[in-house]
Amino acid sequence: MEKIDPSAYRNIVFFTGAGMSAECGVPTYRGKGGIWNQYDYGEYACQKAFERDPEKVLRFHELRRRAVLDCQPHAGHRVVAGMPRSILVTQNIDGMHQRAGSMNVIELHGSLWRLRCDPCGSMREDPGDDYETLRCDCGNWLRPDITWFGDMLDESVMRMATEAIASCDLFISIGTSGSVWPAAGFPSLARDAGAFCIEINPEPSGAICYDLVIRGSASEALPSLFVS
Repeated sequence: MEKIDPSAYRNIVFFTGAGMSAECGVPTYRGKGGIWNQYDYGEYACQKAFERDPEKVLRFHELRRRAVLDCQPHAGHRVVAGMPRSILVTQNIDGMHQRAGSMNVIELHGSLWRLRCDPCGSMREDPGDDYETLRCDCGNWLRPDITWFGDMLDESVMRMATEAIASCDLFISIGTSGSVWPAAGFPSLARDAGAFCIEINPEPSGAICYDLVIRGSASEALPSLFVS
C-alpha cells in the first residue's frame, strides 16, 4: 500500500459514510441488515410521522441511541481523531467519530445526540441513552436533529462542507457509496480543486476520480495508510 505523509498536506479532509460505522456494529440504512429493511421509515423517520405521533418517534430513536452506545469506535476512527488539523465531513449521525476524539466534525445529516425545537429554534445536546426530556422549555415537542426522509439538508452545514472540500489538498473518502447527492459530488469537487483523492471501501463505489483506491476496511486500511 502506498504510504501517505500527512505533513506534506496543508488541508486534509476525511469524508465518511455508513461503512465507517458498520465495522463497529452500527446498522446501516439501506444495505444488508439495514434498519429500513426492518422498519418503515414512514412510521419513524419523517416529519409526518413525528407530527402524527411524536412520542412514538422519539422512543424509537432512543432505541437507536442505545444500539449505538453498545458499539465502540475502531482503529480507523482513532487514526482520524489523531489528526487534529484535519476536517471531518460525515454522513453518519451516530457520533462515533466524536467518541473517538475527533473535534472538527461537520455532520451532514445531523446527530442522534442532539434535539431541536423547530417552533422556537432552540437546540440542546442530549448524550444519554434515554432523553432527559421530550419537550422543550417552551412546551413543544423536541425532535431529533437529524435529516429524515423528505428533509432538506441544512444549507449552512452543506456550505461549510463544500468550502472545506473545495480548499483541501488531500481528500480521503471512507465507507461511502458515493451515490447520494449532493454528497456524491464531493470527490469530484476535491479533484477539481487539485486535491490528491483516496477512496477506502470494501466495495467499488463507481467513482472514477480517485488517485488511489484501497479495497479494504477502514479499521485495517487507515492505520496502514499514513507514514508514522
